[in-house]
Amino acid sequence: MEYTCQNCNNIIIENFCGNCGQKKFKRIDKKYVLDEVQYSLIHTNKGFLYSAKKIIKNPGKTAHEFIYGNRVNHYKPLLLVFLLSGISTFISIKIIGLDKIMTNYYTAQHMNSKLMNDIQAIMSSYNSIIMLMLIPIISIFTKLALRKWGQNYYEHIIMNAYALSFYIFLSIIFLYPIMFLFRTNVNAYAIFTGLTMLTLPLISIWFYKGFYPDKSLKTIIIKVLLIVGLIILAYILFIIIAAVIGLIAAIIIGPEALKYLKPQ
Repeated sequence: MEYTCQNCNNIIIENFCGNCGQKKFKRIDKKYVLDEVQYSLIHTNKGFLYSAKKIIKNPGKTAHEFIYGNRVNHYKPLLLVFLLSGISTFISIKIIGLDKIMTNYYTAQHMNSKLMNDIQAIMSSYNSIIMLMLIPIISIFTKLALRKWGQNYYEHIIMNAYALSFYIFLSIIFLYPIMFLFRTNVNAYAIFTGLTMLTLPLISIWFYKGFYPDKSLKTIIIKVLLIVGLIILAYILFIIIAAVIGLIAAIIIGPEALKYLKPQ
């Protein structure tokens, strides 16, 4: 049966208008409302759970499938990593209380100023959000290190979104329950969370091996070490620039600025 598109008055023969993409008219019923709630809240309509399973099983292979055209069943990777970062931050702040734990830990060290303690606590508490914001920058480094392997910069953004999604899935499933158990033992907790950051290179090696199955493990390891080296150099440069800016600000503002830099 033919229907008239309510948007552009084109004749609809199948489920969608061939002119504007408008879906064929259907009365709003119970199924429509339930589908809308599911779609609006979590977007789980087949894509979320499908992508979650695929990413946990093999994130590199999943990213390769999506980038090279197998996308119909996949949840959009950028939307996925935004959603997971929000869930991760909610768990770390509202359930574990990571912001208070890390503030108390850094204050107890008596090594940094109050300002630095606050900055370190924020970076530890909002780790997933910060890593999400750094994807465009990290993608520059991965593009430089893997420039001869065929992917453009924007494809590296998608690749890193998948890699971060995998890390967040692991955090939610394994890391956060352990964090919750160790939340009263600040020193053990801080050591454990520091060690988990060392797993990132291992995750990267596994990710790239899945994305580039034709590359040898040795080549993948060398490339990951190159990426890590570029990130470390960029971080050192950032610290130097921040220190220079802080020194200039202290000179301009005067002695009052120094009280924020004194150890507490």
